[in-house]
Amino acid sequence: MLELLNILVLHGPNLNLLGQREPGVYGSATLDDINQLLEQEAQTLQVKISIQQSNHEGVLVDAIHSMLGQHQGLLINAGAYTHTSVAIRDAIGAVSVPAVEVHLSNIYRREPFRHHSFIAAVAIGQISGFGADSYRLGLQALVHHLKYS
Repeated sequence: MLELLNILVLHGPNLNLLGQREPGVYGSATLDDINQLLEQEAQTLQVKISIQQSNHEGVLVDAIHSMLGQHQGLLINAGAYTHTSVAIRDAIGAVSVPAVEVHLSNIYRREPFRHHSFIAAVAIGQISGFGADSYRLGLQALVHHLKYS
């Protein structure tokens, strides 16, 4: 019997406030809505996902480190840490697991400081600007990469 691919999904800071926080930028979907969408997509794709959210950089780094031997891919929305965290970038590079970076908003249509991503250099791809669907599209792309690359 084939073992299911196991994907870690990480949500970064302030994403626990989705649905309340700046709905004009981030939409009205809550984090629970997005997690349910991901669970449904994971079933369709026949993969297992583990989901975590933290507002703390070190917790996210520890979660990435814990992937070794447990998860075959990473779907990450590091929130503001995308633009500031060398530690998260280095953790992703250290575990050498394919990662897809996702963002609800199009970070390149926002403030200039959001145009740079430390994660992009260690990710296999980036999807932004499609609201909650960015996560679904990111999961599809990651699973396709893992199965066919």
